[in-house]
Amino acid sequence: MEFITAGEAARRWGVSERRVQHLCAEGRVPGAERFGRAWRIPAAAPKPDDPRRAASPSPASRPAPRLSAALMPLTSSSFSPGHAREYVESLEGGPLRDVALAELAYFTARHGDAVDLAAPHMEDDDLGVRLSACLICAYANLPLGRIDRALAALEGARGAAAHAAERDPRLRAAEGFVAQAASVLLHLPAPDEVPEPRDVLPLLPPGLRAFACYVQAHAIYLDGDYAHSLGIAQTALVMQGQTYPIPTVYLHLVAIMDLMSLRRADEAREHLLAAWELARPDDLVEPFAEHHGLLGGMLEAVIKPAWPEDFRRIIDITYRFSAGWRRVHNPATGEDVADNLTTTEFAASMLAARGWTNQEIAEHLGVSAHTVKSYLSSAFSKLGVTRRRDLERFMLA
Repeated sequence: MEFITAGEAARRWGVSERRVQHLCAEGRVPGAERFGRAWRIPAAAPKPDDPRRAASPSPASRPAPRLSAALMPLTSSSFSPGHAREYVESLEGGPLRDVALAELAYFTARHGDAVDLAAPHMEDDDLGVRLSACLICAYANLPLGRIDRALAALEGARGAAAHAAERDPRLRAAEGFVAQAASVLLHLPAPDEVPEPRDVLPLLPPGLRAFACYVQAHAIYLDGDYAHSLGIAQTALVMQGQTYPIPTVYLHLVAIMDLMSLRRADEAREHLLAAWELARPDDLVEPFAEHHGLLGGMLEAVIKPAWPEDFRRIIDITYRFSAGWRRVHNPATGEDVADNLTTTEFAASMLAARGWTNQEIAEHLGVSAHTVKSYLSSAFSKLGVTRRRDLERFMLA
């Protein structure tokens, strides 16, 4: 039998190589065989269909959705730092205000409150309310350990995009944004029918457009094109006509991810401080916990010395969020992101996997080289590896 690589299959099927790898890991490419970290694929294998597209009801059998309420109203809003609750409480009571309150609860790490506020609206007739509620519940249930509920909400958020082609462009843009966000932030493949960013961005309001730029930059980061990802994040930050605190925090975080991958730690530090200055007045700590493992020890280097109580809280959230994240990500992708390292061991291991020496890691984290050696020795033992290059398959990127 003739085989081709994942890259060759990606070119034939018109998808990314990462998407092909996920399809193979999900068992959706008959005859695909894994060797090492790569896949070989039968040359005659057809592109798998998206099961959501086949299983979803026909458009004629569904009521026409409407999009009158704002999608993710708090995320898409411009408010002065320290006034997030004041903004939410200014909204008229009803589903839109409930969703905004759920957003605030989520971003301040009150996950149970977020679910309680959002869950009743997961079947709302208004698409903006429904998609917002699904996205919030998908993520808020992860640190609560409610993986079945998180997966159900995730499918509710992602599945709509599989049958959006015949709808109003605004509806397709809203569905595409949520589907892409739900997939990228969990490092999962997006549904096959998600529209291209260039088709979505012009149809979104400015605040969500900024967050969609973050999602696009994050997806490109996952493909290893750090300079391109950084360019998107920096451009989006510069082009904002006014400050949208939540998207801006996320854009700074993806810039840190890129800069640490490019070994530009001083610039990464500047972005972290800018994000922290925006987030801290409203206690928006959740984004930092979500991204801890991708930030290359930057929280340990910057937040821990100056804000130790906040750092301890972020780490507590990180453990709970990442435990749920891995229970969704690892089975769905066939990857082995480490689940038994401390956050400091993970940070040191990620830097080591990127080629940093023990001394460089020590200077970055503000500890001794001997301490770094202890972190890595413990990580090697827990992961059952003996070489630094073997750490990469257990890291997030």
